[in-house]
Amino acid sequence: MSLFVTFLYIFLCNSVSLSSSLSLHFPLKSLRLTPTTNSSSSSSSSSSSFQTSLASRRTPSSLPYSFRSNFKYSMALILSLPIGTPAQTQELVLDTGSQLSWIQCHPKKKKKKPTTSFDPSLSSSFSDLPCSHPLCKPRIPDFTLPTTCDSNRLCHYSYFYADGTFAEGNLVKEKFTFSNTQITPPLILGCAAESTDDKGILGMNLGRLSFVSQAKISKFSYCIPTRSNQPGLSSTGSFYLGENPSSRGFKYVSLLTFPQSQRMPNLDPLAYTVPLQGIRIGQKRLNISASVFRPDAGGSGQTMVDSGSEFTHLVDVAYDKVKEEIVRLVGPRLKKGYVYGATADMCFDGNNPVEIGRLIGDLVFEFGRGVEILVEKQRLLVNVGGGVHCLGIGRSSMLGAASNIIGNVHQQNLWVEFDVANRRVGFSKADCSRLLR
Repeated sequence: MSLFVTFLYIFLCNSVSLSSSLSLHFPLKSLRLTPTTNSSSSSSSSSSSFQTSLASRRTPSSLPYSFRSNFKYSMALILSLPIGTPAQTQELVLDTGSQLSWIQCHPKKKKKKPTTSFDPSLSSSFSDLPCSHPLCKPRIPDFTLPTTCDSNRLCHYSYFYADGTFAEGNLVKEKFTFSNTQITPPLILGCAAESTDDKGILGMNLGRLSFVSQAKISKFSYCIPTRSNQPGLSSTGSFYLGENPSSRGFKYVSLLTFPQSQRMPNLDPLAYTVPLQGIRIGQKRLNISASVFRPDAGGSGQTMVDSGSEFTHLVDVAYDKVKEEIVRLVGPRLKKGYVYGATADMCFDGNNPVEIGRLIGDLVFEFGRGVEILVEKQRLLVNVGGGVHCLGIGRSSMLGAASNIIGNVHQQNLWVEFDVANRRVGFSKADCSRLLR
């Protein structure tokens, strides 16, 4: 998934695509598409591989939730979740960089609808949002998704992205039915009748309409495995909603928070913003001021942890320092004139990425107090196809962004926990593939 050019900087919506692999979350613009009524969709599979572990017996809709699931990982983290009553399995991209969750609700008449399209007519807990709902009014604080009334007086939304990716349909209410004793209240979702992608989105940021906020999730975590090098094959990772039994080994950094009165044009106040302090390549700490990784007076420079973005992206000052060091170490080997996904130009030809990684050394993102993300040299380069491997870092300004974004490619073999209640993020090194054995 991925995107963009010159934007209104809003991290609210679903993940989108620019090439076949980068992924970020700010729309170029929103367009009113053809209104659609809330059509029924084809039935999706009612079986789910979602594994449930109950901490104790609870009455339906009681909190907190305690679940474990596996997810598929190639360029995105794809969960299969049970939605509706009875539950229909829906494939959703786990996205900590966006707010609105939405599912596929393509009409039955559509020939190329996703295989897991949700059928509202089969769920007793499904309901549409009418135009009279407060969310259908313009300028809702912290949620600027454009909405309109369709011909049936239902609340219609549409989002259009810079690369042509879009999702549009009706806003609805529906439950996540994890088990007989763990059911969410009806949550506001998008029910996409038209979309470019074949997966929905599980919006997990700090916005008031994210899944985290609506379901009152206190913490969640995931462990991303190393990605399969074989095209078309996915690796399998682990996801926890609630307590993680491995959390004793986590090292935490506090989230940077911003008062509502502190509105800055380039700041996303709903993101998981962390205090990145520096970057090391090999044994060398790059000469980058820590202020480059913090929001300035206009909000530029924040550093966020984003499961929905594949590559890491850095603001120009930081990116230039990283590239300067890469050129010093392996400059003659760089693929000249090549830019991957319109943002990443530290790429290499050939089938020996391990050798190039050995010459570069480990990559480390430093957070202070011993907390860091270590990307070991043997998995430093990302296979982008055609015999090309890239460092996995892009220039955020080429996306029209003014932020540093730690993407999922640099979260591999890590437990990453979002402790929402205590406003912190935890990291712990792990072999995420072995957790499933």
